[in-house]
Amino acid sequence: MTQSHEPMNALLNKEAAKKAEQEKRDSKPLLNLIQPDKYVGETLKMDFREVIINVNDHHRGLVGGVPHLSYLVASRIRPETAFDPDAEDSSVLLLRVLGSAPLPTDSMDTIIRAEAVRRATGRTHFWDERQIMDGYTQNELNNAGLRCEIIGTFYLTRKTDGSTELSFGTDLSNFYPNRGLKVYKPTDSALHTIVNYRDPALSPEEHELRNFTVPIGHVRYASTNRTMQGIDTVSVSIAPMDLLAQRSALFGMSRTGKSNTTKIIARAIYNLRNSPIKPIRVGQLIMDYNGEYANENTQGSGDAVANALKNVYLENNRTVDDVVTYGLTRPDNDPSRKLLQINAYGGQIANWDNEEEVAAALDMLQVGKIILGDLLGDDDAKYIKNFLEVDLSVPSDIQDNGTQIRYRRQILAYQALLSKAGLKQPPHFKNVKPSFLKNLFNAELRKIMKEGKDDEETAKGKNSQKNSSDLVRYRLAASIFEKTEEFSWAELASAFEILADFIADKKSGYTAFNDKYLTGSNSGQNWADSKLERILEMFRYINGSRAVAKLERNHEPNVDKDFAGQVYDDLSDGKLVIVDQSGGDPQLNDAAAKRIMWAIFKGNQSIFTSGKTPPDILVYVEEAHNLLPNSSNLDLKDVWVRTAKEGSKYRIGLVYATQEVSSIQRNILKNTANWFIAHLNNTDETKELRKFYDFANFEDSILRAQDRGFLRVKTLSNPYVNPVQIEKFVLSIPVSDATKGGK
Repeated sequence: MTQSHEPMNALLNKEAAKKAEQEKRDSKPLLNLIQPDKYVGETLKMDFREVIINVNDHHRGLVGGVPHLSYLVASRIRPETAFDPDAEDSSVLLLRVLGSAPLPTDSMDTIIRAEAVRRATGRTHFWDERQIMDGYTQNELNNAGLRCEIIGTFYLTRKTDGSTELSFGTDLSNFYPNRGLKVYKPTDSALHTIVNYRDPALSPEEHELRNFTVPIGHVRYASTNRTMQGIDTVSVSIAPMDLLAQRSALFGMSRTGKSNTTKIIARAIYNLRNSPIKPIRVGQLIMDYNGEYANENTQGSGDAVANALKNVYLENNRTVDDVVTYGLTRPDNDPSRKLLQINAYGGQIANWDNEEEVAAALDMLQVGKIILGDLLGDDDAKYIKNFLEVDLSVPSDIQDNGTQIRYRRQILAYQALLSKAGLKQPPHFKNVKPSFLKNLFNAELRKIMKEGKDDEETAKGKNSQKNSSDLVRYRLAASIFEKTEEFSWAELASAFEILADFIADKKSGYTAFNDKYLTGSNSGQNWADSKLERILEMFRYINGSRAVAKLERNHEPNVDKDFAGQVYDDLSDGKLVIVDQSGGDPQLNDAAAKRIMWAIFKGNQSIFTSGKTPPDILVYVEEAHNLLPNSSNLDLKDVWVRTAKEGSKYRIGLVYATQEVSSIQRNILKNTANWFIAHLNNTDETKELRKFYDFANFEDSILRAQDRGFLRVKTLSNPYVNPVQIEKFVLSIPVSDATKGGK
C-alpha cells in the first residue's frame, strides 16, 4: 500500500522542488537587495514616513560608514531561507538617512561619556579606549539612533505567465510597531539595482527607446567622498526616453557642472545612432548662449578638440554632416557654419493671383516682420506699436482686384522702409521696376499731388497747398510713382516718406480725394487703409527706420530659405544642431531663438494633427534665464511656455540650464519632470526647490557641497532622487582625427 504511493510522492516532490527552484529564481531580484555582510542595525520605531534604526559603531565601521543621505534597506526576509513572494513581509524597504535620532538611553549615555572625557583629559589616551573605559560600557555606548526617510517599498508582482518581477511603490502599505526589520547598507550590485531602477509604467510601450539607458556617472553621497564607502564603482544611468517629450532642468552655480552634464547627455543621445542593436537618430538642438558647444575651448582643462561637443562625430567615424552649427557670423575655424539670417525682402512674385505662390515668395519677408516684433517689442513709441500690429500675411481673397492692390501697396511700402533702414536688396530687387508700381497709385491721386488741388477746388479757384515747398515735394513723389523705367529704392523710399506727409497734411487735398474715393469703393476702406497708414507712419519719424535697422544683422540678401526652417529640417533628419548665440545681442538672440522654436513647435504640431508621428526633438537652452520667460511673466502664449505645456504630445523635449530656480516661469517649472541639481549658494533658491519632490532633504547638501559635477538627479521613470557624480566630458577621438576638430 505504501509502495503504491512512492511514484506519486516522488512526482509531487519533484514538482515541489521545481516550483521552489522557480520561486527562488523569481525571487532573486528582491533577494539581491539584501546583503548579509552589509548589516548595519535594527529598526526601532517606525511610521508610514520615517523609521528610527539602531546602529552599532562596530557594524557601521564594517560597511565603511553610513553617510548622510545614503541609502539603506530594511526587511524581514531571511536570505538563507525560502519565502513566499506573495506574503506581506516579502518586501524590502528603501530608506534614506536623514540624520541622527535620540535613543531612550541617550541621557545616561551622555553622563557616562562626560565622565570618560574627564578621565581622559590631559592624558594621551582617547576617552573611548580601554585604558579609560571598560569593554562592556564601550560596547553599550557604540549604539546610536539614525532617522531615515521611507522612500518606498521593493516587492514582487505576478505577471500574466505566473512569474514575478521586481516592482517599487513610493510609500509603505502597512507596518507593525512590534516587528523588527534587519537593516543593511546596499553596495555593488544591490546599489546598482536601486539607483538604476526604472518604473516601466512611465515609459510608453510603443517607443523604440523604451529599454535604452545611458551611463552618466556614479553614486556619490557626500562632498567627503572616501573610497571606503564602496560606492565609487556603482554606475548611474538615465533613460533617454525620460528626456524626450519632457521638460528637464539643470540648476547650479557657475562652474558646478551644468555644461558638462549637458554635454554628457547630448553625446549619449547622439551616440544612439551607433547602437549595434537598433540605431536611432534623435534631433537635438542646443541654444549655445556663450558659444562653448559650437566652438573649441579649454573649459574644464584638457584638449580643446576633445572638449568640444561639436566634434562628437569623430568618436565613431560618423560624417561631419551629422553635426550642424549656426550663428550670426562664420568664424575661420568653422567655414561650413550656417548663418541665422533671412532675406527680409522676400522673393519675386510672377502671379499675384496665386495665393500659394505669393505666400511662398513672401515667407521670409513675414519672418523678418515677426523678428522685428521680437526686437522692438519693448519700444513704447505709439507709432512703433502701431507698426508692429500690422499683419502682412497673404489675404485669402487676394484674387479680388481691390484686395490685391491694397496688399501689394502694403508690401511695397514695407520693402521701401527696409531700404530706408539700410538693408541691402537681394539681386532680383537691385532696382525698383515699373511693374512693381502697376495700378498701385490712383491717377487722380497723382494729379492732386502734382497740381496741388482737386477738381472741386479748381472750380472754386482755391489751392489747398500750404506752400510751394510742399508742392514741389508732392510733385516729386507723384513723378516717382509714374516712373516707366527702373529706378532706385532710395527714390521709392523718399516717395513713400512724402506720401506719408501728403496723407497727414489736412490741406494737401488728400482728404477731399479720399472722400470721393470712398463713394465709389465697394470695400468701404480708405485709399490708404489702416495697415498702409501704419507703415507710412514709420517714414515720418527719424527713429522709425532706425528701429527697423535692428533687423540688419538677421538679413542676408542672398539667402533663399528661412534659417528656422533649415534648423527644423536638420532636426527632423536626426542631426545635432548647435546655435552659437555668443555673437548676438540679447534681443537678436531672443528673436532668433523664438523663431526657431516656433518652427519646431508648428512643424511637429502639423505632423501630429495630420495623424502621423512627429520626430523626436530635444532642445537644450543654456543660460536659460536669457531666453525663457522670467518667473513674473504669465504670458501663456509664449512659445517656451506652450512647449512646456503642450510639447509632450508633439514629442518636443526641453532641457534648460541656469543658476537660479526662481528665474524660471512657474508654468515651466510645474511641468518639469527631470531635475539635475548642483550647488546653489542661497536659501532663496533652495526654498523654490523644496516645492518639488523630496529635494527638501537635500537642501543642506546642495547649499554646502560645491564639488563640480556633484548632482542630485530625479528623472521621470526613476521614483526617487539619486546623488550622482557626473563623469567628466572628454571625447574619445583617435589621434589621427584629433586635428579635424575645426569644421
